[in-house]
Amino acid sequence: MKAVVIKPDIYWVGVIDWAVRDFHGYTIPNGTTYNNYLVMDEKITLFDTVKYDFSGITIKHIREITDPAKIENIVINHIENDHVTSLDRIMSLTPDATIYITEKGRKGLERFFDLSKWKIKTVKTGDTLNIGKRNLLFIETPMIHWPDSMMTYIKEDRILISQDGFGQHYASASRFDDEFIECASVHELEDAVIDYYANILMPFGSLIKTKIAEIQKLGLDIEIIAPDHGIIWRKDPGKVIKMYLDMADGITDLRVVMIYDTMWQSTEMMTQPIMRGIKDEGVDCRIIKLRATPNSVAIKEFWNSRGVLIGTPTLNNKMFPTVAEFLHHLAGLRPKSRIAGAFGSYGWGGGAVKEVYETLKAMKLEIFEPGVEALYRPSPDDEEKCYEFGKAFAGKVKEYHNQFKR
Repeated sequence: MKAVVIKPDIYWVGVIDWAVRDFHGYTIPNGTTYNNYLVMDEKITLFDTVKYDFSGITIKHIREITDPAKIENIVINHIENDHVTSLDRIMSLTPDATIYITEKGRKGLERFFDLSKWKIKTVKTGDTLNIGKRNLLFIETPMIHWPDSMMTYIKEDRILISQDGFGQHYASASRFDDEFIECASVHELEDAVIDYYANILMPFGSLIKTKIAEIQKLGLDIEIIAPDHGIIWRKDPGKVIKMYLDMADGITDLRVVMIYDTMWQSTEMMTQPIMRGIKDEGVDCRIIKLRATPNSVAIKEFWNSRGVLIGTPTLNNKMFPTVAEFLHHLAGLRPKSRIAGAFGSYGWGGGAVKEVYETLKAMKLEIFEPGVEALYRPSPDDEEKCYEFGKAFAGKVKEYHNQFKR
């Protein structure tokens, strides 16, 4: 693609990574983009860079608009590798440019580059920078999702350059939400937002609410939100802000997801009567088998559901390894506002379901117990117990869900 005009004299000069499927352990089946932006003003300003592998492409895009040597300011909103590792190549073309970054960002940047040869200015929330016709306002957003993170607001154009906030991992030839919706769907875009939030930003809900409130208190009139990944929001930027506030408040669907794995299909057989019990109680249900599904998809389905049931066979008196891996991943995201239970099968000795409950309790989720277990393969009596377990769990999910209705 060529550089794309966002507003007069403001350009997307990023790249589309169609091929990537693994993003620091997070499976992204739709690829991603690394967005960065160039503002042509009296002092030409570049916002962020891109992953090093694509540095030649962003430089090509910049050259379509101007000589890179004319760039006077480089704003680094976030120092994660996919946004900063081509900075040295950019600086080699414009060595007199001044880098604007948070103090924590500067300290982190020292781990990547020798900063002694560059001009660095640290900024904090409320600091401004005049670049000619435009004024930039810096807003620190620590832990959304790294300690160094910040956003930058271009006052005159009413654009919020939001680094990783409000983004999605989605490779698309469409640069804007209205274009994307026209060729795909609103649901697909919303799903990409939820997937990104669930797998990356889930632990930071309280911080997200605080920062959005801070932005609202500043009275910023936001016409466009330009994140560092995915689609740029120009048709309805308020939509993604509302989605973030709802997710931070624990708003989700009245649904149960069963996330399980199985060794000799016994645990898998238990999912069917449990599902029937859930459905007969009037609650939607989805079933995810871990060895057939990336953890990131299971995480998203967890986030989309008020209730979760974890199913596991017992192996050496422990839960099955794929289930343990998933729960370890989930624990790191510090989930809230969900009710959870467990089920499973065992042979000569149990222990897996007990271990799942211990793990869920350590996460401080709402717990539904006791779980249901079957010896070797579920008998007709076991299937009836599974059905009743599903009904009872769905009833509790409905009660719990009512606490979160707006």
